Amino acid sequence: MLRLARENPTWGYRRIHEELATQGVRLAASSVWAILQRHDIDPSPRTSGPTWSEFLAAQAHSLLACDFFSVDTVLLRRLYVLFFIEIDTRRVCTSLVSRRTR
Repeated sequence: MLRLARENPTWGYRRIHEELATQGVRLAASSVWAILQRHDIDPSPRTSGPTWSEFLAAQAHSLLACDFFSVDTVLLRRLYVLFFIEIDTRRVCTSLVSRRTR
């Protein structure tokens, strides 16, 4: 267990517990936590890499969000709308397709 923790510093105690379980070692996750804590190994280390907000900020220039929906008008017409927005600039592009309903 300690070897797994030292060789894989980004793994937390739950990941180590799962790995031990696949090797047939039956041990509670809380026991793994306690043993790592006793040996001065952080049981749940911060993963290396960006946070979710840092990732989105870095990728915003190439991300799009889209939606497709319909709108029923007062004149009993149904409009279909395909909606895109660029995340970085918040520029909106829409495509409106109308179709007669009977």
